[in-house]
Amino acid sequence: MVGSGHNALVAAAYLARAGWGVLVLEGNDRPGGLVRTEELTVPGFRHDTYSSAHPLFTSGPAYAELGPELTALGLTYRTSRYCTGVSMPGSATAVLSTSPEENVAEAERLAPGDGAALAALLEEFAPYAGPVFALFSAELASAGAAQVVHGLMHEDGHLSPFAQLFLRTARDLLEHRFSSPVVHALLAPWALHLGRGPDEANSALWTILVLLALTTAGMPTPEGGSERLARALAALVEQHGGRVATQRWVDRIIVREGRAVAVRTADGEVVHAERAVIASVNPDQLYLKLLAHEDGVVPPAIRRQAHAYRYGHGCVQIHLALSEPPCFDDERLSHTGQLHLTGGLDALSRSVNEATRGLLPAEPTISFDSPSAVDPTRCPPGAAVARLQMLDVPLRLRGDAAGQIGTGDGWTEGVKNAFADRVIELAGRHAPNLPDAIIGRHVIGPADLAAFNPNCGPGDPYGGSHDLSQSYLLRPLPGQPSHRTVVPNLFMVGAATWPGHGVNGGSGYIVARELLGPGPAVPPGS
Repeated sequence: MVGSGHNALVAAAYLARAGWGVLVLEGNDRPGGLVRTEELTVPGFRHDTYSSAHPLFTSGPAYAELGPELTALGLTYRTSRYCTGVSMPGSATAVLSTSPEENVAEAERLAPGDGAALAALLEEFAPYAGPVFALFSAELASAGAAQVVHGLMHEDGHLSPFAQLFLRTARDLLEHRFSSPVVHALLAPWALHLGRGPDEANSALWTILVLLALTTAGMPTPEGGSERLARALAALVEQHGGRVATQRWVDRIIVREGRAVAVRTADGEVVHAERAVIASVNPDQLYLKLLAHEDGVVPPAIRRQAHAYRYGHGCVQIHLALSEPPCFDDERLSHTGQLHLTGGLDALSRSVNEATRGLLPAEPTISFDSPSAVDPTRCPPGAAVARLQMLDVPLRLRGDAAGQIGTGDGWTEGVKNAFADRVIELAGRHAPNLPDAIIGRHVIGPADLAAFNPNCGPGDPYGGSHDLSQSYLLRPLPGQPSHRTVVPNLFMVGAATWPGHGVNGGSGYIVARELLGPGPAVPPGS
């Protein structure tokens, strides 16, 4: 295994359980990739450095199958009363929970008829939900998946309503179905977490999928920090005889007679692979770096496509140590797993457009979570930790939409902190005690992401643009979709492959099943 992101660890765990000899090589000081927890601000305050809650993982097949062993190894999830919510200027708020009845009542409270509209939307999508979510644990480039996709896209000899939904924007869906701007603001920002803007084709589908995932799984976060997942997976690998080695960067995959037979580390050691190599990397790294020295292995067309692999927006995360929990006028928001502080759908659209044009947004959309509300082990009693995440920022700066911050030198420490000041001032309009409660802060920007993890490219936390032209069977490359590569026993996992970014474990599960074949993950009697 080249790299130890959570997908690589999922695959490694399955293979080790099945009796394979497994070695995971990780360049950083410990396994997990972007699943990491650290004392970033003040001693005793533990922050999820990059990713946080895991609703996609806990609702997927890997957790269903590995969950009991992971629990025995110390992984415990805590879930908040409400999964998501929104706060808008003027005290307009809303929340969602895992109760369908509560959610319908909340939508109806916001606008007469919106409760019925929410129920109707979910009812209409119900026939598609099973096949769609099944694809998240399937090899999308397989014949079986093609049959499922064909069934979704066709109905009675014609293109189906799902085919039309597949191409819709989130704005079109939300404005067509709901009259309340608060409902629009509640749902639309989640498109950002899937690497899409609310006005992009295909964003409507992902808005519905996130709605279903959150209202089914809630917003579970590991007790003690997100990294507990990585630790438990690594322990599971080692429990079944595998090894996880850190500070071991791989700089070359060695191919002989058409097969990957070894990898070479940065210090010159050659580690042989008898059966397979699984690389948790993006296609530009794989084809332009790790395989660059293998003459004739990478076809020219694949090399050109790897050169053209694109990254999307950047990310800024502000980690705060607080002397007291953040206070909202709507008390429910203090018990919400992850909410958004936003001016609404148009404000979101504007900030995404500004980021696309290389501008720091004047009013970014703030994804806000305070995991200490549900997990008091994160900080001292009476205190709190909070994370403010902005996914609508540019990778390469061309200016500031507000005309206040000089950006000529790119993402410098000064620019990053000036932008953080703007964000905290905006957040204080929603949680008035927030600015005065700050006793420590740590800001992570695109340049920090790029320095920590090559899979972020120039600072994209989602491993490459997820617009429609670089998604599904066009991902990671049009000429080499999904998890197989130009080398038969070399596989890819991670955000660059289906089902994409986020802590979901999907690509690791898919590759493990591909290698192990049908049947139980552990042979009978083992």
